Amino acid sequence: MRALNIAATGMLAQQRNVEVVSNNLANMNTTGFLRRRTEFQDLLYQNIRRVGSTSSENGEVVPTGVQIGLGVKLAGVYRIHAQGNLTATDNPFDLAIQGKGFFQVEMPDGSTAYSRDGTFQLNAEGQMVTHDGWIVQPALAVPVDAVDVTINQSGEVLAKIDGQVELQNVGQLQLAVFPNEAGLEAVGSNLFRETAGSGAPVIGQPQALGFGSMLQGFLETSNVNAVEEITNLISAQRAYEMNSKVIQAADEMLATVGNVR
Repeated sequence: MRALNIAATGMLAQQRNVEVVSNNLANMNTTGFLRRRTEFQDLLYQNIRRVGSTSSENGEVVPTGVQIGLGVKLAGVYRIHAQGNLTATDNPFDLAIQGKGFFQVEMPDGSTAYSRDGTFQLNAEGQMVTHDGWIVQPALAVPVDAVDVTINQSGEVLAKIDGQVELQNVGQLQLAVFPNEAGLEAVGSNLFRETAGSGAPVIGQPQALGFGSMLQGFLETSNVNAVEEITNLISAQRAYEMNSKVIQAADEMLATVGNVR
C-alpha cells in the first residue's frame, strides 16, 4: 500500500510549508526581513512498465509505460529579495537601502556579516554600531562636538561641528552586493553570511552602477505580504488535510483486506 507512505511525505512537506509561512508572519514587523517561499520536488518513480521498452519480439515500443510516484520532498526554502516599504523615523542614524546592497557589520570573531537592517546607533567612541554593539563597516567616528550629522544618498557621513561653517566629512559608508543573494546564509539578528552559493561580495559606493542609494531617517520594513501569507497558510492546511484523508482511506482499504474470510 504505497498510498500510506506517499501521503505521509505530503503531510511532512505541508508541515514544513506551514513552518515557513509562520516564520514569515512572525517577522512581519522585523526591520529588513526578507520573506521565504517553500519549493517542492517529486520523489523517484517506480517503473512498473518502463517507457520505451519493447512489448514483443517484433520490436513494438511501449509508448507511455507505467510509473508510480513515491511522494514529494522539500527542495528548498527560497528567500525573496524584493524591496520592502520605507518608513520615516526621523532618527539621523536610521538608514535604508533603496535598491540592491547590504550593510557590512564586523562580528566579534572578526568576520563580516551583511544586513538590510539599518537601525544604527553610536557607541562611546562615536562609531556607528548595530543593536548588539557590532561596528558598521567601514568604521567611522562622529566627533563628540558634532551638533548634527547628515548622511547623503552616496553614503558620505557629514558632521556639523559647533562653531564651524563647513560640514566635516567623517567617513564613507559602502554597500556589498552578491552574484546570488539567495545563497546567503541567515544567522539570525537580521544578519547574513557569505557562502560558496552566494559568491564573493562586490563592495562599492551607494548610487554607483549596480548599487542602491542610501536614505537617512528611514528604515526598510519587512517585505511580507500578510494577505498572501494567510492565503498560503490556508492552502497548506487544506493540502495537509487531504493527505491525511488519503492515509485514512488507505487504512480503511487495508482493514477491508484484513476482514476478507
